Amino acid sequence: MGDVREAHPEVDDVVVEALGLCGVIDGHNDLPWARRERFGHTTDGLDGDVPGLHTDAPRLAAGGVGGQFWSVYVPVDLEGAAAVQATLEQIDFVHRLTDDHPGHFVFARTAADVVRARAEGRVASLIGAEGAHSINDSPAVLRMFARLGVRYLTLTHVTGTSWADSATDTPVHGGLSARGADYVREMNRLGLLLDLSHVSPDTMRQALDLTTAPVIFSHSSCAALSSHPRNVPDDVIARLPGNGGVQMVSFVAGFVSQEVADWWGTSATMPEGPGPVATLEQAADHVEHVRSVAGLAHVGLGGDYDGAPSFPTGLEDVSTYPRLLGELARRGWTAPELADLAGRNVLRVLEATDEAFLSASGGTFL
Repeated sequence: MGDVREAHPEVDDVVVEALGLCGVIDGHNDLPWARRERFGHTTDGLDGDVPGLHTDAPRLAAGGVGGQFWSVYVPVDLEGAAAVQATLEQIDFVHRLTDDHPGHFVFARTAADVVRARAEGRVASLIGAEGAHSINDSPAVLRMFARLGVRYLTLTHVTGTSWADSATDTPVHGGLSARGADYVREMNRLGLLLDLSHVSPDTMRQALDLTTAPVIFSHSSCAALSSHPRNVPDDVIARLPGNGGVQMVSFVAGFVSQEVADWWGTSATMPEGPGPVATLEQAADHVEHVRSVAGLAHVGLGGDYDGAPSFPTGLEDVSTYPRLLGELARRGWTAPELADLAGRNVLRVLEATDEAFLSASGGTFL
Protein backbone atom coordinates (compact mmCIF):
# COMPACT_ATOMS: atom_id res chain seq x y z
CA MET A 1 0.00 0.00 0.00
CA GLY A 2 3.00 2.29 -0.47
CA ASP A 3 1.39 4.08 -3.41
CA VAL A 4 -1.73 4.79 -1.36
CA ARG A 5 0.25 6.16 1.59
CA GLU A 6 2.37 8.34 -0.67
CA ALA A 7 -0.66 9.74 -2.50
CA HIS A 8 -2.83 10.09 0.61
CA PRO A 9 -0.64 10.66 3.68
CA GLU A 10 -3.74 11.83 5.53
CA VAL A 11 -5.61 8.52 5.35
CA ASP A 12 -6.32 6.62 8.52
CA ASP A 13 -4.52 3.36 9.29
CA VAL A 14 -7.93 1.69 9.05
CA VAL A 15 -8.03 2.48 5.32
CA VAL A 16 -4.55 1.09 4.73
CA GLU A 17 -5.52 -2.04 6.68
CA ALA A 18 -8.72 -2.40 4.63
CA LEU A 19 -6.89 -2.11 1.31
CA GLY A 20 -4.41 -4.68 2.60
CA LEU A 21 -7.33 -7.07 3.01
CA CYS A 22 -8.80 -6.33 -0.43
CA GLY A 23 -8.03 -3.69 -3.01
CA VAL A 24 -10.79 -1.73 -4.69
CA ILE A 25 -12.61 -3.72 -7.39
CA ASP A 26 -14.53 -1.07 -9.28
CA GLY A 27 -17.60 -2.00 -11.30
CA HIS A 28 -17.43 0.45 -14.18
CA ASN A 29 -14.81 2.55 -15.96
CA ASP A 30 -15.19 3.92 -19.50
CA LEU A 31 -11.49 4.27 -20.33
CA PRO A 32 -11.79 2.12 -23.52
CA TRP A 33 -14.26 4.56 -25.12
CA ALA A 34 -12.40 7.62 -23.84
CA ARG A 35 -9.22 6.29 -25.43
CA ARG A 36 -11.07 5.59 -28.67
CA GLU A 37 -12.45 9.13 -28.80
CA ARG A 38 -9.23 10.95 -27.91
CA PHE A 39 -6.38 8.62 -28.87
CA GLY A 40 -7.67 6.37 -31.63
CA HIS A 41 -7.88 3.32 -29.37
CA THR A 42 -4.14 3.31 -28.63
CA THR A 43 -2.85 2.08 -25.28
CA ASP A 44 0.21 4.34 -25.39
CA GLY A 45 1.18 6.25 -22.28
CA LEU A 46 -1.17 4.61 -19.79
CA ASP A 47 1.79 3.60 -17.63
CA GLY A 48 2.21 7.33 -16.87
CA ASP A 49 -0.02 10.31 -16.18
CA VAL A 50 -2.54 11.02 -18.95
CA PRO A 51 -3.87 14.59 -18.73
CA GLY A 52 -7.55 15.01 -19.44
CA LEU A 53 -8.51 11.47 -18.41
CA HIS A 54 -9.52 10.11 -15.03
CA THR A 55 -7.57 6.87 -15.35
CA ASP A 56 -3.98 5.67 -15.77
CA ALA A 57 -1.75 3.13 -14.05
CA PRO A 58 -0.16 5.46 -11.47
CA ARG A 59 -3.51 6.84 -10.34
CA LEU A 60 -5.01 3.35 -10.12
CA ALA A 61 -2.13 2.40 -7.82
CA ALA A 62 -2.65 5.55 -5.75
CA GLY A 63 -6.32 4.65 -5.46
CA GLY A 64 -5.64 1.15 -4.17
CA VAL A 65 -7.37 -0.38 -7.19
CA GLY A 66 -6.74 -4.10 -7.52
CA GLY A 67 -9.47 -4.93 -10.02
CA GLN A 68 -11.38 -3.01 -12.66
CA PHE A 69 -14.37 -3.88 -14.81
CA TRP A 70 -13.57 -2.00 -18.02
CA SER A 71 -16.76 -0.96 -19.79
CA VAL A 72 -16.86 -1.92 -23.47
CA TYR A 73 -19.51 0.71 -24.10
CA VAL A 74 -20.71 1.87 -27.50
CA PRO A 75 -23.32 4.63 -27.97
CA VAL A 76 -26.91 3.75 -28.85
CA ASP A 77 -26.70 5.57 -32.18
CA LEU A 78 -24.49 2.70 -33.31
CA GLU A 79 -26.93 -0.01 -34.32
CA GLY A 80 -26.91 -3.51 -35.78
CA ALA A 81 -23.62 -4.86 -37.10
CA ALA A 82 -21.91 -1.51 -36.46
CA ALA A 83 -22.65 -1.83 -32.74
CA VAL A 84 -21.29 -5.38 -32.67
CA GLN A 85 -18.11 -4.36 -34.50
CA ALA A 86 -17.49 -1.36 -32.25
CA THR A 87 -17.98 -3.52 -29.16
CA LEU A 88 -15.48 -6.06 -30.48
CA GLU A 89 -13.03 -3.20 -31.01
CA GLN A 90 -13.57 -2.18 -27.38
CA ILE A 91 -12.98 -5.75 -26.20
CA ASP A 92 -9.82 -5.80 -28.29
CA PHE A 93 -8.67 -2.61 -26.53
CA VAL A 94 -8.87 -4.30 -23.11
CA HIS A 95 -6.90 -7.30 -24.37
CA ARG A 96 -4.27 -5.01 -25.88
CA LEU A 97 -4.14 -2.92 -22.67
CA THR A 98 -3.11 -5.99 -20.70
CA ASP A 99 -0.76 -7.24 -23.43
CA ASP A 100 0.95 -3.87 -23.86
CA HIS A 101 1.34 -3.06 -20.14
CA PRO A 102 1.90 -6.43 -18.43
CA GLY A 103 3.67 -4.79 -15.51
CA HIS A 104 0.49 -2.95 -14.54
CA PHE A 105 -2.48 -4.92 -15.91
CA VAL A 106 -3.47 -8.56 -16.38
CA PHE A 107 -6.58 -9.92 -18.05
CA ALA A 108 -9.04 -11.52 -15.63
CA ARG A 109 -12.26 -13.49 -15.96
CA THR A 110 -12.78 -15.10 -12.55
CA ALA A 111 -12.49 -14.32 -8.86
CA ALA A 112 -9.38 -16.52 -8.71
CA ASP A 113 -7.84 -14.43 -11.50
CA VAL A 114 -8.50 -11.26 -9.48
CA VAL A 115 -6.92 -12.71 -6.35
CA ARG A 116 -3.88 -13.87 -8.33
CA ALA A 117 -3.46 -10.46 -9.99
CA ARG A 118 -3.49 -8.77 -6.59
CA ALA A 119 -0.76 -11.10 -5.33
CA GLU A 120 1.29 -10.08 -8.39
CA GLY A 121 0.70 -6.37 -7.80
CA ARG A 122 -1.22 -5.92 -11.05
CA VAL A 123 -4.71 -4.57 -11.79
CA ALA A 124 -7.07 -7.41 -12.67
CA SER A 125 -8.78 -6.28 -15.88
CA LEU A 126 -12.31 -7.62 -16.32
CA ILE A 127 -14.81 -6.69 -19.04
CA GLY A 128 -18.40 -5.51 -18.76
CA ALA A 129 -20.50 -4.79 -21.87
CA GLU A 130 -22.65 -1.69 -21.35
CA GLY A 131 -25.92 -1.76 -23.27
CA ALA A 132 -27.47 -4.83 -24.88
CA HIS A 133 -27.90 -3.00 -28.20
CA SER A 134 -24.29 -4.15 -28.62
CA ILE A 135 -25.38 -7.77 -29.21
CA ASN A 136 -27.82 -6.80 -32.01
CA ASP A 137 -30.52 -9.07 -30.48
CA SER A 138 -28.38 -12.13 -31.17
CA PRO A 139 -27.89 -14.85 -28.53
CA ALA A 140 -24.95 -16.05 -30.64
CA VAL A 141 -23.21 -12.69 -30.27
CA LEU A 142 -23.88 -12.81 -26.53
CA ARG A 143 -22.27 -16.22 -26.32
CA MET A 144 -19.25 -15.08 -28.33
CA PHE A 145 -18.79 -12.06 -26.06
CA ALA A 146 -18.66 -14.46 -23.11
CA ARG A 147 -16.00 -16.54 -24.87
CA LEU A 148 -13.94 -13.36 -25.30
CA GLY A 149 -14.08 -12.75 -21.55
CA VAL A 150 -17.08 -10.45 -21.06
CA ARG A 151 -18.38 -11.00 -17.50
CA TYR A 152 -21.45 -8.77 -17.39
CA LEU A 153 -24.01 -7.26 -19.73
CA THR A 154 -25.94 -4.09 -18.92
CA LEU A 155 -29.42 -4.87 -20.23
CA THR A 156 -29.99 -1.39 -21.69
CA HIS A 157 -28.22 1.91 -22.02
CA VAL A 158 -29.93 5.32 -22.32
CA THR A 159 -32.63 3.90 -24.61
CA GLY A 160 -34.51 0.63 -24.39
CA THR A 161 -33.79 -2.42 -26.50
CA SER A 162 -36.26 -4.56 -28.42
CA TRP A 163 -36.68 -6.62 -25.25
CA ALA A 164 -35.98 -4.42 -22.18
CA ASP A 165 -36.95 -0.95 -20.95
CA SER A 166 -34.38 1.68 -20.01
CA ALA A 167 -34.59 4.03 -17.03
CA THR A 168 -34.18 7.04 -19.34
CA ASP A 169 -36.52 6.16 -22.19
CA THR A 170 -40.26 5.74 -22.69
CA PRO A 171 -41.20 2.23 -21.50
CA VAL A 172 -42.42 -0.16 -24.17
CA HIS A 173 -42.41 -3.59 -22.54
CA GLY A 174 -43.42 -2.79 -18.98
CA GLY A 175 -39.98 -4.10 -18.01
CA LEU A 176 -38.88 -7.20 -19.92
CA SER A 177 -40.54 -8.83 -22.90
CA ALA A 178 -40.78 -12.61 -23.18
CA ARG A 179 -37.59 -12.52 -25.24
CA GLY A 180 -35.97 -10.46 -22.50
CA ALA A 181 -36.85 -13.21 -20.03
CA ASP A 182 -35.14 -15.69 -22.35
CA TYR A 183 -32.01 -13.52 -22.35
CA VAL A 184 -31.99 -13.50 -18.53
CA ARG A 185 -32.09 -17.30 -18.52
CA GLU A 186 -29.34 -17.53 -21.14
CA MET A 187 -27.12 -15.12 -19.20
CA ASN A 188 -27.61 -17.23 -16.08
CA ARG A 189 -26.58 -20.32 -18.06
CA LEU A 190 -23.50 -18.56 -19.38
CA GLY A 191 -22.43 -17.23 -15.98
CA LEU A 192 -22.76 -13.69 -17.36
CA LEU A 193 -23.77 -11.26 -14.63
CA LEU A 194 -26.95 -9.27 -15.19
CA ASP A 195 -26.07 -5.61 -14.76
CA LEU A 196 -29.21 -3.68 -13.83
CA SER A 197 -27.72 -0.20 -14.05
CA HIS A 198 -29.49 1.89 -16.71
CA VAL A 199 -32.67 -0.24 -16.71
CA SER A 200 -36.13 0.87 -15.59
CA PRO A 201 -37.35 -0.05 -12.10
CA ASP A 202 -39.81 -2.53 -13.64
CA THR A 203 -36.97 -4.16 -15.58
CA MET A 204 -35.00 -4.39 -12.34
CA ARG A 205 -37.90 -6.04 -10.53
CA GLN A 206 -38.69 -8.52 -13.29
CA ALA A 207 -35.03 -9.46 -13.74
CA LEU A 208 -34.81 -10.13 -10.00
CA ASP A 209 -37.95 -12.27 -10.25
CA LEU A 210 -36.40 -14.37 -13.02
CA THR A 211 -32.69 -14.67 -12.30
CA THR A 212 -31.21 -17.66 -10.52
CA ALA A 213 -27.85 -15.88 -10.03
CA PRO A 214 -26.75 -12.76 -8.17
CA VAL A 215 -27.07 -9.48 -10.08
CA ILE A 216 -25.01 -6.34 -9.95
CA PHE A 217 -25.66 -2.67 -10.44
CA SER A 218 -22.28 -1.76 -11.89
CA HIS A 219 -22.67 2.01 -11.42
CA SER A 220 -25.87 3.26 -9.76
CA SER A 221 -26.70 5.27 -6.67
CA CYS A 222 -29.84 5.63 -4.52
CA ALA A 223 -33.14 7.16 -5.62
CA ALA A 224 -34.01 7.96 -2.01
CA LEU A 225 -31.13 10.48 -1.90
CA SER A 226 -31.20 11.74 -5.49
CA SER A 227 -34.21 11.21 -7.73
CA HIS A 228 -32.17 10.94 -10.94
CA PRO A 229 -33.85 8.19 -13.02
CA ARG A 230 -30.57 6.25 -13.15
CA ASN A 231 -30.72 5.56 -9.43
CA VAL A 232 -32.20 2.53 -7.67
CA PRO A 233 -35.42 2.67 -5.60
CA ASP A 234 -35.38 1.29 -2.08
CA ASP A 235 -37.77 -1.58 -2.78
CA VAL A 236 -35.27 -2.93 -5.33
CA ILE A 237 -32.26 -2.39 -3.06
CA ALA A 238 -34.12 -4.29 -0.34
CA ARG A 239 -34.29 -7.37 -2.60
CA LEU A 240 -30.52 -7.75 -2.88
CA PRO A 241 -30.13 -9.89 0.25
CA GLY A 242 -32.54 -12.44 -1.20
CA ASN A 243 -30.68 -12.42 -4.50
CA GLY A 244 -27.12 -12.19 -3.21
CA GLY A 245 -26.27 -9.30 -5.53
CA VAL A 246 -24.36 -6.04 -5.07
CA GLN A 247 -25.15 -2.41 -5.81
CA MET A 248 -21.92 -0.67 -6.79
CA VAL A 249 -22.39 2.99 -5.93
CA SER A 250 -21.60 5.49 -8.69
CA PHE A 251 -19.86 8.81 -8.06
CA VAL A 252 -21.49 10.68 -10.98
CA ALA A 253 -22.37 14.10 -9.58
CA GLY A 254 -26.02 14.08 -10.65
CA PHE A 255 -26.57 10.60 -9.22
CA VAL A 256 -25.03 11.61 -5.88
CA SER A 257 -26.53 15.11 -5.41
CA GLN A 258 -30.19 16.06 -5.78
CA GLU A 259 -29.12 19.65 -6.38
CA VAL A 260 -26.90 18.65 -9.29
CA ALA A 261 -29.62 16.35 -10.67
CA ASP A 262 -32.12 19.23 -10.58
CA TRP A 263 -29.61 21.53 -12.30
CA TRP A 264 -28.90 18.96 -15.02
CA GLY A 265 -32.63 18.44 -15.62
CA THR A 266 -33.56 16.27 -18.57
CA SER A 267 -31.09 17.78 -21.03
CA ALA A 268 -28.78 15.44 -22.90
CA THR A 269 -25.92 17.87 -22.23
CA MET A 270 -24.77 19.67 -19.11
CA PRO A 271 -26.04 23.24 -18.64
CA GLU A 272 -23.52 25.98 -19.26
CA GLY A 273 -22.02 28.05 -16.48
CA PRO A 274 -21.34 27.30 -12.80
CA GLY A 275 -23.78 25.13 -10.93
CA PRO A 276 -24.10 23.17 -7.70
CA VAL A 277 -21.32 20.79 -6.71
CA ALA A 278 -21.59 17.27 -5.36
CA THR A 279 -19.47 16.30 -2.37
CA LEU A 280 -17.53 13.27 -1.21
CA GLU A 281 -19.72 13.22 1.89
CA GLN A 282 -22.82 12.84 -0.29
CA ALA A 283 -21.22 9.87 -2.06
CA ALA A 284 -20.55 8.32 1.35
CA ASP A 285 -24.22 8.89 2.23
CA HIS A 286 -25.23 6.73 -0.74
CA VAL A 287 -22.88 3.94 0.35
CA GLU A 288 -24.34 4.05 3.85
CA HIS A 289 -27.89 4.11 2.46
CA VAL A 290 -27.36 0.88 0.52
CA ARG A 291 -25.89 -0.66 3.66
CA SER A 292 -28.85 0.47 5.75
CA VAL A 293 -31.41 -0.96 3.30
CA ALA A 294 -29.70 -4.13 2.05
CA GLY A 295 -26.87 -4.78 4.47
CA LEU A 296 -23.09 -4.57 4.30
CA ALA A 297 -22.75 -7.63 2.04
CA HIS A 298 -24.59 -5.93 -0.82
CA VAL A 299 -22.74 -2.65 -1.41
CA GLY A 300 -19.73 -1.96 -3.61
CA LEU A 301 -18.13 0.81 -5.70
CA GLY A 302 -18.62 1.65 -9.39
CA GLY A 303 -17.25 5.12 -9.97
CA ASP A 304 -18.01 5.53 -13.74
CA TYR A 305 -14.74 7.38 -14.27
CA ASP A 306 -14.00 8.53 -17.82
CA GLY A 307 -17.70 8.08 -18.54
CA ALA A 308 -19.40 11.11 -16.98
CA PRO A 309 -18.97 14.89 -17.11
CA SER A 310 -18.79 15.69 -13.40
CA PHE A 311 -17.77 14.04 -10.12
CA PRO A 312 -17.90 15.11 -6.47
CA THR A 313 -15.26 17.37 -5.00
CA GLY A 314 -12.62 15.06 -3.56
CA LEU A 315 -13.50 12.18 -5.91
CA GLU A 316 -12.15 13.61 -9.13
CA ASP A 317 -10.38 10.52 -10.51
CA VAL A 318 -9.42 6.90 -9.78
CA SER A 319 -6.76 7.91 -7.27
CA THR A 320 -9.38 9.10 -4.78
CA TYR A 321 -11.05 5.92 -3.47
CA PRO A 322 -9.01 6.07 -0.21
CA ARG A 323 -10.60 9.44 0.55
CA LEU A 324 -14.07 7.89 0.43
CA LEU A 325 -12.94 4.97 2.57
CA GLY A 326 -11.44 7.48 4.98
CA GLU A 327 -14.74 9.33 5.30
CA LEU A 328 -16.51 6.05 6.06
CA ALA A 329 -13.81 5.14 8.59
CA ARG A 330 -14.51 8.44 10.36
CA ARG A 331 -18.16 7.36 10.50
CA GLY A 332 -17.18 4.18 12.29
CA TRP A 333 -16.60 1.61 9.53
CA THR A 334 -13.99 -0.99 10.46
CA ALA A 335 -11.22 -2.26 8.19
CA PRO A 336 -13.02 -5.57 7.43
CA GLU A 337 -16.22 -3.67 6.60
CA LEU A 338 -14.35 -1.33 4.27
CA ALA A 339 -12.69 -4.32 2.60
CA ASP A 340 -16.13 -5.85 1.96
CA LEU A 341 -17.25 -2.60 0.33
CA ALA A 342 -14.03 -2.13 -1.64
CA GLY A 343 -14.04 -5.52 -3.29
CA ARG A 344 -14.88 -8.61 -1.28
CA ASN A 345 -18.61 -8.32 -1.92
CA VAL A 346 -18.28 -8.28 -5.70
CA LEU A 347 -15.66 -11.04 -5.51
CA ARG A 348 -18.33 -13.18 -3.84
CA VAL A 349 -20.71 -12.51 -6.74
CA LEU A 350 -18.02 -13.48 -9.26
CA GLU A 351 -17.27 -16.67 -7.35
CA ALA A 352 -20.96 -17.59 -7.39
CA THR A 353 -21.04 -17.43 -11.19
CA ASP A 354 -17.50 -18.49 -12.14
CA GLU A 355 -18.29 -22.20 -12.50
CA ALA A 356 -21.14 -21.56 -14.94
CA PHE A 357 -19.02 -19.06 -16.86
CA LEU A 358 -16.05 -21.38 -17.24
CA SER A 359 -18.27 -24.31 -18.14
CA ALA A 360 -20.18 -22.42 -20.83
CA SER A 361 -17.10 -20.80 -22.34
CA GLY A 362 -15.07 -24.00 -22.34
CA GLY A 363 -12.62 -22.45 -19.90
CA THR A 364 -10.58 -20.93 -22.73
CA PHE A 365 -10.71 -18.14 -25.25
CA LEU A 366 -11.34 -18.90 -28.89
